[in-house]
Amino acid sequence: MINNTTVKRVAILCSGGDCAGMNPAVKQFTEYATARGLEPYGINMGLAGLFRGDITPLGYHDVSGIVYRGGTILGSSRFPEFHDPEIRKVAAEQLRRHQIDSLVVLGGNGSFLALECLRRECGVSVVGLPATIDNDVYGSEMALGVDTSLNVIRHCLDSIRDTASSFHRAFVVETMGRDCGYLAIITALTSGAEVCLVPEVEFDITAIENRLRGEIENGRTYLTAIVSEAVDGGAQMLTEVIESRLKMACRTTVLGHVQRGGSPTVADRLNAFEMITIAVDELLAGRESFAVLSQSGRWVPVQLIDIVARVISIPPNLLSMAHRLAN
Repeated sequence: MINNTTVKRVAILCSGGDCAGMNPAVKQFTEYATARGLEPYGINMGLAGLFRGDITPLGYHDVSGIVYRGGTILGSSRFPEFHDPEIRKVAAEQLRRHQIDSLVVLGGNGSFLALECLRRECGVSVVGLPATIDNDVYGSEMALGVDTSLNVIRHCLDSIRDTASSFHRAFVVETMGRDCGYLAIITALTSGAEVCLVPEVEFDITAIENRLRGEIENGRTYLTAIVSEAVDGGAQMLTEVIESRLKMACRTTVLGHVQRGGSPTVADRLNAFEMITIAVDELLAGRESFAVLSQSGRWVPVQLIDIVARVISIPPNLLSMAHRLAN
């Protein structure tokens, strides 16, 4: 537990897939922790770097000019070896060796689960901050990086629609999201897509075919469809249906990792600053082992144990709107 009468050391790392907003978070962590009398440290290359003890102090010169940069200057990694309790023991010892009192982690569900194990087995004080374009952290309406990712996708979809309308073609676009269809649903609704396939909404490919056939007969000359990567083989299947049954030329576009990059939007920069500020304030107040989540438009601290290994539910109103595009 942090005693705010003495200078204590706190560390931050980025875990799992990178996302825009991580750098603003690292900047705010460094500057705000310093202003509150703490010693900020950075852990390079995520949980793998923690295991190796790749831990260095953070100062103003380290974070100068990074607020507009995508990705993370600390680096990140996927480190499945952290599932091993012996690996976690070594990680905890690295924190003790550097006299670090609390660990702040930017990541998603898998990272939060690793944190809870570290807390339970090794007594480490941990803080989880949702940072994943998948937006799949239970209990949080929003995660860092989501807004930037949606804007990157929007730009790509607007450009694809230009070509689709010019050539009277169909385009099937696959978005990321792992097991969650949030990116695909928001993209489909805000880009004016005609079809959306996500794992959370049961779809009827025959109904989609019949609906699109009727729209084409009534003057539709092109169309766009959004498919979440969580629908295994969905993009290829839909492309084949459009070409073979509707007789419309169709192209498949997999957006891939472009969705993780880009300069953080104003929303993601502000979210980063707000969640870090709350995390540091709560640590100074004596709270341990919590997450800072977006609820009802505000960032609030929640006990970490209450959210790990639980599955997020996409808001019913979004699912209802997406249903029309899946049938």
